[in-house]
Amino acid sequence: MSRDQGDESAVEAARRELLALISAGELEPGRRLGSERELSARLGVSRSTLRQALGALEGLGAVRRVPGRGGGTFVSKSKIERDLSSVIGVPALLREQGFTAGSRVVSAGIVAADDATAASLAVDPGDLVTEIVRIRLADGQPLSLENARFPALRFPSLLELPLGGSIYDLLAERYGVRPVEAIESIEAVPAGPDEAAVLDVPLGIPLLAITRTTFDGSGSPFEFSHDLFRADRTRILVRTQGAAGTADSARGRGRLIDLHHMPR
Repeated sequence: MSRDQGDESAVEAARRELLALISAGELEPGRRLGSERELSARLGVSRSTLRQALGALEGLGAVRRVPGRGGGTFVSKSKIERDLSSVIGVPALLREQGFTAGSRVVSAGIVAADDATAASLAVDPGDLVTEIVRIRLADGQPLSLENARFPALRFPSLLELPLGGSIYDLLAERYGVRPVEAIESIEAVPAGPDEAAVLDVPLGIPLLAITRTTFDGSGSPFEFSHDLFRADRTRILVRTQGAAGTADSARGRGRLIDLHHMPR
């Protein structure tokens, strides 16, 4: 017999119990949950309460629902680890962790550099930059919204190349430019209507906003980007140096560094 009366406390209790099973590894990532009848019997709650608990877990990103025949509710895969100690493109990052990488190009074109872009890329305000906006996918699901800008004169005909994969690979193969160092700043921001729609998350849910300036081997900046990562699918990893190493890095750059990393 069901122990609940369909109230909020019963929904919260069921949600917590399901989360505990996931955290303990009893419900493994990628595994399909049992039927509503089986789960409701196991938890001792009504199917209505179970549906509400699963809906709350879906909003948190702990489970995902797949419609249609053969679908169901699945435990979400583990979070994607974003290691700020190395300069690596998203496709390579995902492949290293067993995810299938994908991209959707939202827009691509030539625009005039605003003040922030000009300062980061060491060009004059109004100079032309190539802007590429993409949705990055992990296992077919939205992971981040990426807005990257590059000096147009340095990378002519970039827009004529395939932009669905790694931009870093394209720059290395076509222009001989490779990322060696990057400065990144991170803050949590709420998802607005556009971001929520694009990333398939509830309105107002926290996103990780990462602003990055990337440098080549000669110390010249060649990329300025602003990325919005789903916080429910991303974990940030930072490897820190000792006090002497951090001080030397900051002094060498001569600027405030929020997060300063170099390749491993």
